[in-house]
Amino acid sequence: MAAPRSDSEKRKQISVRGIAGLGDVAEVRKSFNRHLHFTLVKDRNVATPRDYFFALAHAVRDHLVGRWIRTQQYYYERDPKRIYYLSLEFYMGRTLQNTMVNLGMQNVCDEAIYQLGLDLEELEEIEEDAGLGNGGLGRLAACFLDSMATLGLAAYGYGIRYEFGIFNQKILDGWQVEEADDWLRYGNPWEKARPEYMLPVHFYGRVEHTAEGVKWIDTQVVLAMPYDTPVPGYKNNTVNTMRLWSAKAPNDFNLQEFNVGDYIEAVLDRNLAENISRVLYPNDNFFEGKELRLKQEYFVVAATLQDIIRRFKSSNFGSRDPVRTCFETFPDKVAIQLNDTHPALSIPELMRILVDVEKMEWEKAWEVTKRTCAYTNHTVLPEALERWPVTMFEKLLPRHLEIIYTINQRHLDVRDLDRLRRMSVIEEGDCKRINMAHLCVIGSHAVNGVARIHSEIVKNSVFKDFYEMEPEKFQNKTNGITPRRWLLLCNPGLAGVIAEKIGEDFVTDLSQLKKLLDFVDDEVFIRDVAKVKQENKLKFSAYLEETYKVKINPSSMFDVHVKRIHEYKRQLLNCLHIITLYNRMRKDPSKSFVPRTVMIGGKAAPGYYMAKMIIKLITSIGDVINNDPYIGDRLKVIFLENYRVSFAEKGKTAKGVDSLKLPPLPAGGSVNRDRSPAAPAQREATPRTEPATACTSLLCRYNAREYYERIPELRQAIDQLSSGFFSPKDPGCFRDVVNMLMNHDRFKVFADYQAYMECQGRVDQLYRPREWTKKVIKNIASSGKFSSDRTITEYAREIWGVEPSAKELSRGLLVHT
Repeated sequence: MAAPRSDSEKRKQISVRGIAGLGDVAEVRKSFNRHLHFTLVKDRNVATPRDYFFALAHAVRDHLVGRWIRTQQYYYERDPKRIYYLSLEFYMGRTLQNTMVNLGMQNVCDEAIYQLGLDLEELEEIEEDAGLGNGGLGRLAACFLDSMATLGLAAYGYGIRYEFGIFNQKILDGWQVEEADDWLRYGNPWEKARPEYMLPVHFYGRVEHTAEGVKWIDTQVVLAMPYDTPVPGYKNNTVNTMRLWSAKAPNDFNLQEFNVGDYIEAVLDRNLAENISRVLYPNDNFFEGKELRLKQEYFVVAATLQDIIRRFKSSNFGSRDPVRTCFETFPDKVAIQLNDTHPALSIPELMRILVDVEKMEWEKAWEVTKRTCAYTNHTVLPEALERWPVTMFEKLLPRHLEIIYTINQRHLDVRDLDRLRRMSVIEEGDCKRINMAHLCVIGSHAVNGVARIHSEIVKNSVFKDFYEMEPEKFQNKTNGITPRRWLLLCNPGLAGVIAEKIGEDFVTDLSQLKKLLDFVDDEVFIRDVAKVKQENKLKFSAYLEETYKVKINPSSMFDVHVKRIHEYKRQLLNCLHIITLYNRMRKDPSKSFVPRTVMIGGKAAPGYYMAKMIIKLITSIGDVINNDPYIGDRLKVIFLENYRVSFAEKGKTAKGVDSLKLPPLPAGGSVNRDRSPAAPAQREATPRTEPATACTSLLCRYNAREYYERIPELRQAIDQLSSGFFSPKDPGCFRDVVNMLMNHDRFKVFADYQAYMECQGRVDQLYRPREWTKKVIKNIASSGKFSSDRTITEYAREIWGVEPSAKELSRGLLVHT
């Protein structure tokens, strides 16, 4: 039974009006009980908390269904240009609370659940994070889906319905241990299977050239089963669709290869086909040419393009008579956005369909393909770019290999042989490889980076030759995040304080936050912002203490560094700062230091040895510092186990400063956007320093030992790692870390050490309650640019050729005549 709540204990949320007709508290209670009884076949005597979560989820989904159907009917009747966002990851997190927020029914549900003797927050905690993504690329895709629905775009997300997510991370004795992320174990109340739209996907086989055209024959077929998930916009009655494909073996899979006596083995062999959608590959920014990964990439592309073309043919523009379909109009009604190179096979697959199936001339088909496809680049690290062996393509996708060779031959008319070699899709060498990034650039009408500095590197380095030949196709689209989830949902207290000053329009127009500059010196507003922040820190401190058994000083600066664990993500630089800060405190215990709680989180790819060593280093440093009585609560170090979207929603509200991460080669998650996915309102003012590696050390000889000899505090930290100071039970534990830093550190950590320490020192000088809060307010007011609504508006106008609509769909359903 839920305890009585005082007004101060009730969830704070801005008082935006709900959508008319959503129903009242009694209706939600009735729907909840109906689903508990009829859907879950339980009563209150035997129902578990998980049953209560599912009953509430189904009750909330009921409010989506009518809008979902109405939206699709509207798109069918109006036939707008449709946007198809192809991504191998959609890091959606939990859905219940986000759906309630976007429908404007969170307060109603909160009260209904309370009247039923339950607690809404406890039910929200039961939901599993969807195991569909890993890091920034997937979270960006999720934010984009939210924004596309909120902006009224006819948009669809397409990906894979992974049965198992990347992995659940456990930390045992300081080491990462992976456990299966069986996120679908209890089912998913938000998805709807669509077996009637199951589609065949072909692999292997051979190519036959005949007088009638090219045929890809003797293939092995895998079926793609779609599962649809609703994506609601914010209070506009628009509900778009995320369609995820699951691999299924056809009923006759391999039966022809077995006699009657081997029937059981034949049925068991179906797993070979269904493994395609079994598990999400970890991304450690190092490309590995795994055949299963290539199968996943083609699987999602082949199924999606069939679906897109089916929808195009059924539209008014495509003509509902397939015989009369005019594919020259395809780019006017279809935009395909490739989220990194993973869906790059969309280009040769669309060419195969247009040329082999629809019998278009090559040049016309190529024009259609280029006008339809656009490519977002997320990384500039050479080792992370996809390069598939030609031999693997030849076996798995023989027709696509032919098409790629033809694309390379016809559309790389370069006289300079050196430039031709640099721009070729086919890379020569001991093992011929297909450069998928080059394929994307050649086959797209627009190429964009995701931050200003990243886009400059794309133009001036990674794709320099392509940029010089076609500068008009290169753009920048600075990433953003959805303010619904990362402000309204995870920090309702702050959202309420902001709304009291500037109104509620900032939820869909984050640029409105600039109005807060008028209140930088408003003592009441300063007090209210500081109060919300401190309440969040107290709550999160209690959570950390309960979870990690470490006493946290809630008045300390919360210094958060959350990223995938990788050498170029600069966790090692942060470790050196922590060690140096610790040594300073030990050297002069009477000196005044700003208390810090350093939190580092992220997952290491299972096969990435150095990344796992970095996690062990962080936890070992924490073990020493957290138990040092001379340090007390002035410095604490916590590794955030199994960091994920739902964890981020807790921590972002309490954060004080993002650790200054200075990667040498800014990429999709670096200097300009290392703070995603954080609520813009949580980005507190932090002085910036130029990364030495980006400005100087890349241009000159780097000798780690010179820095080691010249900087005493750096030398002390490295000597402590070498001597076993932070690993007394295993003095040689960090020998490989030290060896890497001293002898073959490609990311030149020592070159950034001094500037990093100086910048962190300036942060300490700034951390004074009133002045810090004023900087927080200024930073909130300046963060409006980092909304995914702004990013998607730019994509829509400058790449997809569509205009966002502020129109709210009516709730009634259309009747087809």
